Amino acid sequence: MRLLARILIGLTGLSAAVAGQPAQAFTVTITAATPRTIYLQVGVGSFNGLFNSGGSPQANPTVNVVSGSVPTASVGSGTAQAMTSNTGATNSFYDNFAFCNAGQLYVGGFYRLTNNTAGAGATLTANSAAALSNGAGGTIPFTQIRWVSSGNGDTGAQPFPSGTFNGGTQTIGTIARNQWAESCMTFSYLNTTVPAGGTYNGTVTYTLAAP
Repeated sequence: MRLLARILIGLTGLSAAVAGQPAQAFTVTITAATPRTIYLQVGVGSFNGLFNSGGSPQANPTVNVVSGSVPTASVGSGTAQAMTSNTGATNSFYDNFAFCNAGQLYVGGFYRLTNNTAGAGATLTANSAAALSNGAGGTIPFTQIRWVSSGNGDTGAQPFPSGTFNGGTQTIGTIARNQWAESCMTFSYLNTTVPAGGTYNGTVTYTLAAP
């Protein structure tokens, strides 16, 4: 699944404080069943009903956007600038619980096998190798974007912990066999460089792979 990041540099606009604090995330063991299924949702997703009442995942080609702006006077100040997701996806398809808040990016899914044998889980990676570009030769590396993971009413360890893009392919977290897992990500732009003014766009591709 793909996520489009957009940063406006040196343009007038509103700037909000960085929101979100580290928290614990929701994971739950699910029953083994046929067929073997792997499901990933980054931002907007589609589901036929809810998982805990027999629902099933559907395909959704939406590319979500996380964006932020840096006023001219603040460019390169080192003060992180908030980024906001446009998805509006706040409820979990597991049980319809309002797990995320407006502006956060929902990341979750499940890995279900036909049995309960032990083994490696599914691994979520993100590829941010291509830098953000303003289309006029200016670039910003994805290493300038970080996220804080959280979730309403969480208990236990985060399956997709807080982190920073590394400008390549990196592991974001794992989903164990026969498990549903989800986190909410709040993004910010680190703002430690002084790029040329303009609108910078770039894409991160998320992949959930199982052995």
